[in-house]
Amino acid sequence: MAKDTGKPVEEKPSVTLPGTVEKIIPPIPPIEPEKAQISVEGAEELYKEIRVENVLEDENGNKRARKPGAEVEVTIAADKVDTVPKDHNGPANKSSSASGT
Repeated sequence: MAKDTGKPVEEKPSVTLPGTVEKIIPPIPPIEPEKAQISVEGAEELYKEIRVENVLEDENGNKRARKPGAEVEVTIAADKVDTVPKDHNGPANKSSSASGT
């Protein structure tokens, strides 16, 4: 949860993709946390599965776990200074030169 500093929070550029919990992976060794394997829709086939610790926190601070088949959202965000404007017809990074001069 974010700490309230009283300052307005600048919205970060982001994208949210749908996903599905494919399976729960038990910890090996038992001292490691349980993992949830999530398939992210819209990702390339080779990279669409991610594994994250299987723990969430509800509005009351209680720990919760995802279950197989659960629909989830995967949000990717970056600070505005770490992004560049995207031209819909070309590459995102125009600062590199292909001419080599």
